[in-house]
Amino acid sequence: MKFKALGTLISAIFLSSLISKVYGGVAKGDFYQVKVYHYKTASQFNSLQHYLKDAYLPALHRNGIKHAGVFNTMHNDTVDRRIYVFIPFKNLNDIELLDAKLSKDAKYKADAKDYLDAPHDTAPYSRLEVILLKAFAGMPQPAVPALSAPKSGRIYELRSYESATEKYHINKVSMFNEGDEIGIFSRLGFNAVFYGSVISGHNMPNLMYMTAFANKDERDKHWNEFIVDAAWKTLSAKPEYKNNVSHIDITFLQAAEYSDF
Repeated sequence: MKFKALGTLISAIFLSSLISKVYGGVAKGDFYQVKVYHYKTASQFNSLQHYLKDAYLPALHRNGIKHAGVFNTMHNDTVDRRIYVFIPFKNLNDIELLDAKLSKDAKYKADAKDYLDAPHDTAPYSRLEVILLKAFAGMPQPAVPALSAPKSGRIYELRSYESATEKYHINKVSMFNEGDEIGIFSRLGFNAVFYGSVISGHNMPNLMYMTAFANKDERDKHWNEFIVDAAWKTLSAKPEYKNNVSHIDITFLQAAEYSDF
């Protein structure tokens, strides 16, 4: 298992290095790990919430991660129920170091005992997938949304933009950075949590980003303003950015009350 983890880490480092070279230099910014817990039952949901709230996030905080996010799919999503855990890291090595730290954290092991020792026939989740991202140069660190609305009413929108090839993916990332699509979102008050290029995941080549709104009406209002924004119209009409997105997935999420984001 140790060699497998090391191999995964080396592969991710190689991919990140390759992306940085293509962009023309070492890309500064955080790395993001997104854990996606798929579950089917209310019991699994409750087990995961207990683990994340009372064991995992407190352990992350003790081990130097100031902010981590926990987001649930909307209650009307009965097809694929998921919990997303968003964790920022300063470098790739910190990801492997975290697992080592948790293995020596006595309080974490005690608080997480039900999760860690769950029997095979009452597992707390159906499947777990892990996505690794590199932050965009235009927003190298995540941001806690500047929203006063209670988390129970907020809407978090997670988007994944797939591209036909790596070249088109890099072009779309450039559209966010050099083209300043990030700046348009910022000016219009989209409250971005993060932007990142996926360097290990199952829908590559793709990028992902998350924005936050006080409620569903505010979300719709902001997107309507974005569509007719003059700067966006000019940017999206540029021939150099044509055909750089082949598929878009949109997931609406709610933050857990204990989430840092």
